[in-house]
Amino acid sequence: MSAPSNPEGVTGRLVTWINDLTWDDVPGPIRARAAHLLLDGLGCALVGAQLPWSRVATEAVLGVEGGGDAVVIGSGRTTTPSGAALLNSTYIQGFELDDFHPLAPLHSASLLVPSLLATVSHTGRPASGRDLLLAAIVGFEVGPRIGASIGGTAMLARGWHSGPVFGASSAAAACAKLRGLDPAQTEDALGFAATQSAGLMSAQYEAMGKRMQHGFAARNGFYSAALAASGYTGIDQVYEREYGGYIAVYGAGHPTDPEAVVRGLGEHWETTMAMVKSWAVMGGLHGAVQGAQALRARLGGHSGHTGGSGRTVEQIERVDIRVGDVVYHHGWWPPRRPLEAIGGQMNIGYATAVTLLDGTALPEQFTAARLDADDVWHLLDRTHVTLDRSIDDLPPTERFQTHLTLTFADGSTDTETVVSPHGNPFDPITDDEVVAKFHSLADRVMDPDRAAAIVEAVQALADAPSIAPLVGLLAAPVGRALD
Repeated sequence: MSAPSNPEGVTGRLVTWINDLTWDDVPGPIRARAAHLLLDGLGCALVGAQLPWSRVATEAVLGVEGGGDAVVIGSGRTTTPSGAALLNSTYIQGFELDDFHPLAPLHSASLLVPSLLATVSHTGRPASGRDLLLAAIVGFEVGPRIGASIGGTAMLARGWHSGPVFGASSAAAACAKLRGLDPAQTEDALGFAATQSAGLMSAQYEAMGKRMQHGFAARNGFYSAALAASGYTGIDQVYEREYGGYIAVYGAGHPTDPEAVVRGLGEHWETTMAMVKSWAVMGGLHGAVQGAQALRARLGGHSGHTGGSGRTVEQIERVDIRVGDVVYHHGWWPPRRPLEAIGGQMNIGYATAVTLLDGTALPEQFTAARLDADDVWHLLDRTHVTLDRSIDDLPPTERFQTHLTLTFADGSTDTETVVSPHGNPFDPITDDEVVAKFHSLADRVMDPDRAAAIVEAVQALADAPSIAPLVGLLAAPVGRALD
């Protein structure tokens, strides 16, 4: 076994931990949570596989990659491992329903499920459920730490699509673990991954490409570990290099924390910090949706049906939303009609307006007809979003808070504040809620018995001698969620 180039550096300590981590080192609750995070990702992939923009991606990528043996989830088709990694991630990210880390923003399942399945296909070696879970836990732990080292949410505020910037490292670390690479090879894999980090948040306005950017990171992480396994060397000590190093370059312009790469490894588990989404919007908008639901409940929700206040949604004259820097710069711009689905899912004004009207923000709220509906735009035209920089002085866990105020035609107001929406690390969605969410997505597009079999297979991964039966359950085509 070859040692890292500098065992005492942050890269060296990280790859040593990755190499040394065993199943017995991982507490039982972390193992269980990791399995449910993978299940959540699979539910997102299955509902995302046949979305209109996903079908465009499928034809485009298969047109480039051609045939192969790697399963493209929910499509009934196969392609090369790298092509499958790209598409399966694109499906998981297909409707903004997948997990995210609130402090070092990335969508871990969209990185790990695709890259690990691609690795199993590429190596041709059987992989047990325990092999898959342990590698996934490595990825859940590494990605947020790399993100924290370069400022976490500060990357979003600067316009980076932070997930692809952090994500290649997460996928490469997981794939290196699954391949059984030694510390020196894992260092090479991370060196390759770091140099491929990229992503621009301007993709959020209208581009289908927003759905695929985590896919680039998943593919790059898969490829990085494959190159390292073949003896092709990558950048050594990539995180701590002063000139051209990952932290030096991506952290330029704001405070960095190199020790975050290794701090708390094996003691504090980032796997528990991943937030499972309840609604099909960008994670920073969950406070707005939850707040709008509370306000709507007090109204009674719709025309002709009032709550105790006697007011209706139609009487709203003004919607004021106050948020901190991260949510403001990532989630607000004056929308223009017609709005694309991705724009609606990333825009706090649209998410708030449609929730006030419909009571939720799920796939049905992002159809072309709903995105261009007069009642939604009536509220959007009355929506004002304010940046409150004092929020950014609060503890990191409170910086996604959202304050909503409705002003009515008679001059009265109602206000709702959500500091930490349900699903945050201090009020996490339970494993049972994850299963319920999976069925709410998968049962739309497949036979419920098949969906139940997938749940059972994922929950039994720790004792499964092979992941092949699970992959088989994922392969067949699914129905269409929107059209």
